[in-house]
Amino acid sequence: MVMASLTAAPPDSTEIARLRSMSARFAPSEIRVDTSALESGDRAALAKLIEAAHVIDDIFLVQLWGGNRDLLKRLRGDSSETGKARLKYFRLNKGPWSDLDEHAAFLPGVPARKLPGANFYPEDMTREEFETWAKTLPKAERDKAEGFFHVIRRDPKTRGLKTIPYSREYSAGLRRAAKLLREAAAFTRNASLRKFLTLRADAFLNDDYYASDVAWMDLDAPLDITIGPYETYNDEIFGYKAGFEAYVNLRDEKESEKLRFFADHLQEVEDNLPIDAKYRNPKLAASAPIRVVNEILASGDGDHGVRTAAYNLPNDERVIREKGAKRVMLKNVQEAKFRSTLVPIAGRMLAANARELLSFDAFFTHILAHELSHGIGPHQIQSGGRTTTPRQELKELYSAIEEAKADATGLFMLQLLADRGHLPQFREKAAYTTFVASAFRTLRFGLHEAHGRGMAVQFNYLLDKGAIVAAADGTFSADFAKFKPAVRDLTRDLLTIEATGDYAAAKSMLDRLAVVRPELAAAFEKLKDLPTDIEPLFLTADEIYRRTDP
Repeated sequence: MVMASLTAAPPDSTEIARLRSMSARFAPSEIRVDTSALESGDRAALAKLIEAAHVIDDIFLVQLWGGNRDLLKRLRGDSSETGKARLKYFRLNKGPWSDLDEHAAFLPGVPARKLPGANFYPEDMTREEFETWAKTLPKAERDKAEGFFHVIRRDPKTRGLKTIPYSREYSAGLRRAAKLLREAAAFTRNASLRKFLTLRADAFLNDDYYASDVAWMDLDAPLDITIGPYETYNDEIFGYKAGFEAYVNLRDEKESEKLRFFADHLQEVEDNLPIDAKYRNPKLAASAPIRVVNEILASGDGDHGVRTAAYNLPNDERVIREKGAKRVMLKNVQEAKFRSTLVPIAGRMLAANARELLSFDAFFTHILAHELSHGIGPHQIQSGGRTTTPRQELKELYSAIEEAKADATGLFMLQLLADRGHLPQFREKAAYTTFVASAFRTLRFGLHEAHGRGMAVQFNYLLDKGAIVAAADGTFSADFAKFKPAVRDLTRDLLTIEATGDYAAAKSMLDRLAVVRPELAAAFEKLKDLPTDIEPLFLTADEIYRRTDP
């Protein structure tokens, strides 16, 4: 491992200006939530959950790179203006690589780019070495090697590969987090929250997350907490290993009630997906909860680079088959993103007569549909006579294909429900126009990132179909007559790739469409001085629990 060798940095006006410019791409946004209606037990539990989320932050730093803790310590010790600029951008990225710049290093003394396997695998391990080794393992051991909750390390004697469970690799942090979860459970009077926190504390120590994932699906409490190892984006070798994250939220009951009807129509959408009927699921899991929440704090994998606006979990296919998947909508985060990034983007990228169609409601509803769409379509498939999953077959390509599938299927879903009279409030022109504007917001995340790559596929596909129209003045609009059939075709193509586990087709699509064409390059130039995303300032969380950095 290359270790950073930073000393107190001398003033460097060029570096300071560069880092401040990079940091300015994240618009500071105050995140406040009114927690006054919580009963006393939940208020006490909330402080413990915020503290536990900070522990998760520390664990994720190590997951991303083994040198992160030492590097952070050195950055904290540098009080110069250069040091302050370095520390700020490090905190925004949770490491020395810039998420918005294809994970290129912005600090000296570190690898030039983020390691594709993060700190989940030995730095010198090749993909071929892992695959050859995994084939020699008994099924139970291979499941661990290819699973979410074991890191891969070298045996110090043989130099061969071996698995180490998360509970051992991150034992100190997980023991502390488990203790805090149990303390929070003791404070709350809500039975479902107490059950989840207790089971998740157990899972931190035994690596069996199934029972706590089921309990999380059943969670019905004002405090809506997500905490544990979930997303696999940082494993760019295989997409196997889960990063730790936490979201401490307060449920918005009024908005949640409005959206529950979507869950009642998921089977109808599944039954009408534009793919061969044999690939449709004839019986989705009955429980598909939707939660609208306001975020109090995010940490770990949920709090670096481009911030999450919604999430769809868990990842365990067993739980998805039995219980469905929960969709959590972070309303206050979405409002901040819409206000700080999408409104100014639309002012430059949409044709003048289309700007009035921009709508927060359309933005919010499509994100909801996107998250719902992760839970429909192919999840367990047959390939080569084996029962497998799209994730396992598409490997490192899966995340980009899945994000594109969720976007396109989300648009298809909204149009289908509107055409069937279930969404009388659906405004087709606003939905498609807002999607076009939002495409530029997502594309600016970069094509190295799953959401950005997935959006490039969609944008170029729809451009080729004439659904998105580029004007001579560099603005864009939607051709409403062509948009609906183009979305249907795109949804069909993406779902079929997943249903067949066709790695070659996925690679061909990404190679052809996940690219920056001249139209996009010109657009990026027009937007380069606008914020790309937000920098959440978790003021309510800070007021409840003021953390002292070690």
